[in-house]
Amino acid sequence: MKEPFEFFHYIHGIPLYVTHAWLVMGGLIMAALAVRGAMAVLPGGFQNVVESVLDIFYDLVNESMGHEGRKVFPLIASLGLFILFGNFLGLVPGFGAPTGNINTTLALALPVFFLTHILGLKHHGLGYIKHFTGPMPALAPLMLPIELIGHVARPVTLAVRLFGNMTAKHYLLAILGVLSPWIIPSAILALGTLVSVIQAYVFVLLTTNYLAGAVEHAH
Repeated sequence: MKEPFEFFHYIHGIPLYVTHAWLVMGGLIMAALAVRGAMAVLPGGFQNVVESVLDIFYDLVNESMGHEGRKVFPLIASLGLFILFGNFLGLVPGFGAPTGNINTTLALALPVFFLTHILGLKHHGLGYIKHFTGPMPALAPLMLPIELIGHVARPVTLAVRLFGNMTAKHYLLAILGVLSPWIIPSAILALGTLVSVIQAYVFVLLTTNYLAGAVEHAH
């Protein structure tokens, strides 16, 4: 049986996860245009839902980074919304979550890695190296390689965590759907929705913590 959108892969050579990612991005762009076109001082309906979601991301960066959080809020909100609705797309019959592919999750994690160190150098200059050498100069030879490995591993863990959880969710829901298609369909959907929301929040939470750690003073 052919998967949906498989004809894109054969005609245009575009992988399915890319077409699904484009679908999510197109939906987010249309939603943003719809909200902007119906913007009101007293929000209601769809605008109220969008603002409530964005408030969650704003509170997260504001509590972690203070006024510096405003600068990275567009990135955090964009990552959160894309991952959230990308995860939700995998719950729609016939579609797949673009976040269930390691290429997509790695593409989301790498900008976080580079921005972390760009912000660190911007705020501390060459003093940013103190984040890697530990609290005492004597410990620097030991701490430096450990910290470097830890920082290099961050985008890998971000990408693999999201990819692994979304892939596991996909197979789990498929197995449960086969075993009990008429008994617990709502429970299966609720489980998938919960996993999708949690994984989106965990990704942006870790991203915010990494960025906050880069701009704070080393101890």
